[in-house]
Amino acid sequence: MRAALRAALVVPCLVLGSAMSLCTVLLHDYWWGLGLGIAATAATLVALPAGWGTRLPFATGWAVALLLVTPERPEGDYLVSGDPSGYLLLGAGIAVFGAGFTGLMPRRGAAEDSGGAGPAT
Repeated sequence: MRAALRAALVVPCLVLGSAMSLCTVLLHDYWWGLGLGIAATAATLVALPAGWGTRLPFATGWAVALLLVTPERPEGDYLVSGDPSGYLLLGAGIAVFGAGFTGLMPRRGAAEDSGGAGPAT
């Protein structure tokens, strides 16, 4: 049951990441739009539990949507501008994709740590 629920979350997380990326791309020319898009993305990454079925699909959807709108359009212009806000948006895409991989491996807890030779004196 738990695996089925996790599998059912993959597509909504992928769609949410894509939609959030497109909104950020459309508003990145405004300073408040870029800030709001990056802040909302960061908040979503923190709120989603780490795992293959939640955070990684969100980050993948975000990065792939950004990648798809980056090339030149048929009209000859670009959706992502070649100014500091455009480069910050592209850098944020790399950071979001990297953040999708955080938490995939289980953490080494205190139980696995042998603690050395003995208690500190």
